[in-house]
Amino acid sequence: MPELPEVETTRRGIAPSLKQRSIRAVVVRERRLRWPVPRNLPALLTGQRIRTVRRRAKYLLIDLQRGSLIVHLGMSGSLRVLPATTPAQTHDHLDIVLDSGLALRFSDPRRFGCVLFVTGDPLAHKLLHRLAPEPLQARFNGDYLQQVCRGRRAAIKAVLMNSRLVVGVGNIYASEALFRARIDPCRPANKLSSQQLHALTRAIKQVLTLAIRAGGTTLRDYVGANGDPGYFRQKLYVYERSGKPCRRCRTAIRQLTQAQRSTYYCPTCQGS
Repeated sequence: MPELPEVETTRRGIAPSLKQRSIRAVVVRERRLRWPVPRNLPALLTGQRIRTVRRRAKYLLIDLQRGSLIVHLGMSGSLRVLPATTPAQTHDHLDIVLDSGLALRFSDPRRFGCVLFVTGDPLAHKLLHRLAPEPLQARFNGDYLQQVCRGRRAAIKAVLMNSRLVVGVGNIYASEALFRARIDPCRPANKLSSQQLHALTRAIKQVLTLAIRAGGTTLRDYVGANGDPGYFRQKLYVYERSGKPCRRCRTAIRQLTQAQRSTYYCPTCQGS
C-alpha cells in the first residue's frame, strides 16, 4: 500500500503540472472505486482552475476555485501526468485533462482508492478531521509520543499504526523506525522510556525523509507520478528481510504478525 513517502512523492511529482492549470475535461471510465466516483464530477470540475496540491496523511488534496478533490491511492493506485492523447490501459479509471494538453491519470488495479469531491474545508471531511499530527511536523516530537503512550499497554508497533495517534507512518516505515531506534516492536508502549520515545520520533522523521528522497518504496504495484518505481527498498534494514542477516549485527531478521500485519525485527539489535 502506498504510504506517506509514496503519497508525498506523488504530490511533488504532479503538483508542478497541475497548479494554476484549467481543467478542460474529465473522463471517467470506471466509477466503482472504494466509493463511487460522483456521476456529476465532469460537470463539477470542467472549467475550474487548480489552485494547489496538498497532502494530509495518505490523502492528496487538489484544491480548486470551488471545492476540492480528495484522492486516496488505496492499495495499488497511482497518479501520473502524461499527454492526454496517451491510450488508456485496463486499470486507468479516470483522467483530468488540462489546458496544457496533459492529463492527470488515476490508475488502480484493485479499485480500493477513491476520488471524492467536497465543498468547504476538505480537512473537515469525515475521512480527515480526526487524523493525528503529521510525523514530519514539529508538533510530532518525543513529548507528544510520551503523551500518546502514557497508559497504553498496546505494543508500540500497534500505536504507530493507529492513524488517530500517528498518521502516515504505515507498516514498512514503522518496522524500519523501530529498528533504527533499537526498540522491540512488541514492547508495551507505556513501558518505553522518555529517551526511547524521543529516539523513536527522530527515527520516524529520519526514515520518512530518506524514503521521500528515494521516491518511496516499491514492493509490488507502486509507481511515482512519472511512472518510475520508488528506490528506498534498497535501503530497508528489516522489512521483508526475514531470515536474512541484519545489516548491523548479522543476526537473522525475524518476522511476526501483529494485528494481521507482518512485522520484521532484529532480535539482537531490538532486544528488550
